[in-house]
Amino acid sequence: MSDAWVLGRARELIATVQRTDRAEQLRVTTLLDELLEETRHRGEPVLVAQLLRATGLARLVIRGLAEEAEPLLDEMLTHTRRHGLALLRADAHALRGRLLVVREQEDAALTEIARALALLDDLPAPDVHLGRRAWDRMLSSALNDCWIVLNQLGVYEAAEEVIARAHQAIRDSAGPHEITLQLMNRVKMLLGWGLRLERVGRSEEAGEKFRTAASMTIAVEAPFAESLFPRKPGVPAVEQVGVLAAALALAAPASAHVERLRRLVAEQGYPQEKLLVTIALARCLVADDRRQEAIETLLQARDTEAEDTSQPSMRLNLLRELTALSGGLTGEVSGKGAQDDPIPLLLDYATALEGELWSMRESQIATLNTRREHERLSAEHGAITQQAMQDPLTGLPNRRALDERLRALATSTSSDPLSVALTDLDGFKDVNDQHSHAEGDAVLRVVASTLRDALRADDIVARYGGDEFVILLPKAPMGAATQALTRAVKAVASLPRHLSHGVTLSVGLVCLRAQESAEEVLSRADAAMYQAKRRGGNQIASSPAGQENHGNAAGQRQSPACERGATHSRTDPTAEAGDHP
Repeated sequence: MSDAWVLGRARELIATVQRTDRAEQLRVTTLLDELLEETRHRGEPVLVAQLLRATGLARLVIRGLAEEAEPLLDEMLTHTRRHGLALLRADAHALRGRLLVVREQEDAALTEIARALALLDDLPAPDVHLGRRAWDRMLSSALNDCWIVLNQLGVYEAAEEVIARAHQAIRDSAGPHEITLQLMNRVKMLLGWGLRLERVGRSEEAGEKFRTAASMTIAVEAPFAESLFPRKPGVPAVEQVGVLAAALALAAPASAHVERLRRLVAEQGYPQEKLLVTIALARCLVADDRRQEAIETLLQARDTEAEDTSQPSMRLNLLRELTALSGGLTGEVSGKGAQDDPIPLLLDYATALEGELWSMRESQIATLNTRREHERLSAEHGAITQQAMQDPLTGLPNRRALDERLRALATSTSSDPLSVALTDLDGFKDVNDQHSHAEGDAVLRVVASTLRDALRADDIVARYGGDEFVILLPKAPMGAATQALTRAVKAVASLPRHLSHGVTLSVGLVCLRAQESAEEVLSRADAAMYQAKRRGGNQIASSPAGQENHGNAAGQRQSPACERGATHSRTDPTAEAGDHP
């Protein structure tokens, strides 16, 4: 399976999971989990992040599985930070926002979207290795994930800005599926916006939103027929997609829409469209003088969708619709006069509350913009700080960052062991002499990436200078550190020759002693590294014979934690090594 096939298959499964029965949805999550495991073995950072997104998104779509998405999204955030994938990191924040909406933590969800948008506002240049179309598709997906949360919260002005950016991102490279997705999302947003405007008495503006949505419904037909969404061949999209049928009905409620809407409201539709279809159906029933049926339809939706917390604004739209219809019916049945009927008074009260809610919604937009700017400035400050602590060639921590971290660990009161390794590239001088310094820089980048991927997330790999790297392995005694570094030595030695030009690693490994300074432990690691060099390279050596167990000049001894699994002989990188804890 090529990487492109894996990614394409994941996209197909995500399209399927949004419109199928529960048994099939659960089968899809299993398939996505298998694809994720496959990509983890391959280790390509962008592909892993995209599969983490797919597996997390599938669980957010399936009712009752949202909490299972949290560890996947946490992993996605950690992974994208580690590999500097700002675009996919923004997407992870957007999906976390969607999870928080389900948990009814709307303010926290708004903060996550502010973080996502701040990252998207200051994206680096597109990755040339990905290709422009792949980059645009990822950007559009991230913006769409932001849009979904803003739409769920009813913050439509901000949602409109975001979905316009998503459309711009794929305008030149979009296929039928992307076009269909964009149009259907815009239809859904316009319908929700129109219903929200009605709640504050702005009926003319609401009607304009409905009419625009209806015109977009017609435009969906052609691309839908070639999209990845499950569909019935030869059947118009409006007969298969509830949100499209609702758009036509809300623009012009009539009995002609009733049967279509009844069928669609009973089918497995796309997420967050059932309430829209129900409201449209109720209005068409009222237009056909079937008010009681309309009320029953709304009551049924209210009860069956009671556990769905993913669209608070749309649920309020349904309750408002039900209140308005029930109020008229109650007045007719009770025979009470207008003066003693409590329903009009309740409706007046509801109208006043809507005004308050509208003001709060506008405050939400201001809050979003403020947090977005705060996150952007914080990221800018963090980037400046990071640049001062980062090696520009390899992206690893630089000498300054290493010194600070090592001093902090050396002065810590913790009894946990700390193994320290200093590595040097065997044969690197020949690369510069026989090829070029540009080729040498490329080799350093490849080796840096290989070291980083071969070790634990908590291990620190820093560029020490020239072709030397220092590795800090917290909580790893000598035995475990030797196993981990053996994997790293093997990984570098196994690199394709056109990438590495045959360089290998000489590694000097020591364990921090009690009261030892950072300078002292690095000096011992350097001496051990030269011992590995003298033995021919491509291996690991500890401190020169006799020094590791005999204390330093001050008579200090190695800590018992370091002694566990300690070794003083040559380490053969071809030997089998256990897992590094």
